[in-house]
Amino acid sequence: MSTIGSFEGFQPVSLKQEGDHQPSETDHLAMDEGDSGKKPGQRRISRQPSVTKSTLYPNPYHQPYASRKYFATRPGAIETAVEDLRGHITQTSGETVQGFWLLTEIDHWNNEKEKILMLTDKTLLICKYDFVMLSCVQTQQIPLSAICRVYLGKFVFPGMSLDKRPGEGLRICWGSTEGQSLLSRWNPWSTEVPYATFTEHPMKYTNEKFLEICKLSGFTSKLIPAIEKAHKNSAGSGREEELMVLTQPILIETYAGLMSFIGNRNKLGYSLARGSIGF
Repeated sequence: MSTIGSFEGFQPVSLKQEGDHQPSETDHLAMDEGDSGKKPGQRRISRQPSVTKSTLYPNPYHQPYASRKYFATRPGAIETAVEDLRGHITQTSGETVQGFWLLTEIDHWNNEKEKILMLTDKTLLICKYDFVMLSCVQTQQIPLSAICRVYLGKFVFPGMSLDKRPGEGLRICWGSTEGQSLLSRWNPWSTEVPYATFTEHPMKYTNEKFLEICKLSGFTSKLIPAIEKAHKNSAGSGREEELMVLTQPILIETYAGLMSFIGNRNKLGYSLARGSIGF
């Protein structure tokens, strides 16, 4: 009876151990042709230098379409918005814009809303801008001299709240929450809330330009000196209250949070590509 080893075409092979350092088939293909006359032990393996380059900045997203979904990041969108708002401020108040930022506002019901903030010598302008139609939807003008407190810290919620968010933010107050009516407190569409809360826009790391205008610390560093300067200029008007900058947790008083749960997870507060509708 013949054995398997006696079949033609079968050759004995040796298993490679982990510590072995033997050139692979691809290494043999990379050998210099000029060394073909040398002994196998004297051949030199030529390796190609690495031409790859890896970086984490400016775009850490694994899939490039993640940032393209936001209309604010599309070419020319933010520039058009700023130009429109500059013209509006010039026509209405004649003031000069000192800086602009793209941030996310968190309302008193924990709903996220994409906002453009513009700072002048006297006013903070909070704008809701439609990046799809490239038009301003709503503006809110806050005199810098009216801002009395600025809070910096992490977001906190009531113990029984079902909808919580991580992260840090900034709250600007121009009135007392104690005088806020019960109707405005529990009305999700109320515009009589005497404060505004902001955090960084999710497209902060799209590129270097957005890293600058979506950074919360950059906005804070410009806002606080502007408020202090406005307070000094209005000192003769009999105003006694001074600006207080406090580092403490920022309370968002929501409990069930069903509306914000649905809205925030579907990014309803942003100008966002929603995909194809129809056929």
